[in-house]
Amino acid sequence: MLSEDDFRKLRIPLAHGTGAIPATGFGTLIPDPIVTKRATIAALEAGFRHLDAAERYRNEAAVGEALQEVFDAGKIRREDVFITTKLWNTNHRPARVRPAFDASLHRLRIDYADLYLIHTPFAFQPGDEQDPRDAQGKPIYDAGVTLAETWGAMERLVDDGQARAIGLSDITLDTLREIVSVARIKPAVVQVESHPYLPEWELLDFCNAHGIVLLAFAPLGHGMEPRFLDDPVITDIARRLHKTPAQVALAWAAQRGTAFLTTSTSPAHIQENFAISPLPAEAMEEIRARITTNIRFNSVVTTGVPGFIPRAS
Repeated sequence: MLSEDDFRKLRIPLAHGTGAIPATGFGTLIPDPIVTKRATIAALEAGFRHLDAAERYRNEAAVGEALQEVFDAGKIRREDVFITTKLWNTNHRPARVRPAFDASLHRLRIDYADLYLIHTPFAFQPGDEQDPRDAQGKPIYDAGVTLAETWGAMERLVDDGQARAIGLSDITLDTLREIVSVARIKPAVVQVESHPYLPEWELLDFCNAHGIVLLAFAPLGHGMEPRFLDDPVITDIARRLHKTPAQVALAWAAQRGTAFLTTSTSPAHIQENFAISPLPAEAMEEIRARITTNIRFNSVVTTGVPGFIPRAS
């Protein structure tokens, strides 16, 4: 079994990209830019070396400021931090992919991305309005581009060397299979909702078979009901191991071979979420065998509309 320090610093090599993704990651979906910067610095100081950003979060500039401040202080080097960002739905047309990518790099103050993801497989009406809606309030989709065409434009970013790896987010297994079957450069990572109440075992098996890393968002359930952190299986294990339920859930995610993203604005919670320890084998088996609830908290996989992101104003 890995030591606590090695477990927290675990990195998963990318079979279809350059480098290795840290198993422990910090998500930057935080509405307020000032709080975003403060939390990002706290995450780096706590030990996180993967930052997950996105154009749609509308705070890449704040993440970039935090990175610049930490790098300028000489505390951490750029090459030590794995930085992910994402292509938004309104930029799926191939001609829009490169400008969107370059704009994200500029806001983040970096000259390459370790990982660039298609935020969702749904193309929205192209333009500056991130959340285009019709008169009935329904999303306006773009029928003029396919996901495979967008993927081809993503592959060209890898060819140019500025995206070290590419992948997909909010994807179903069927759609992932379609892209894997036509891709010249296979997805290195897929980011999906996953936690003890949505383990996505079939998707994980497919990813393992094809050298794809599964990156879990909402590994703590995003505070939504039903709260699996209150599940007796999780709380009993936490009590036995003298850990918090959150630390048990995050350790479970890393130990089963996935990477995860956790978000907090509290320095104490950020430190707690990094301070995970390996679980005994019987605890891993207990979670798999005894937890039977299956629930998805975010409907983005069916609509392309992220359930955890406020509507753009």
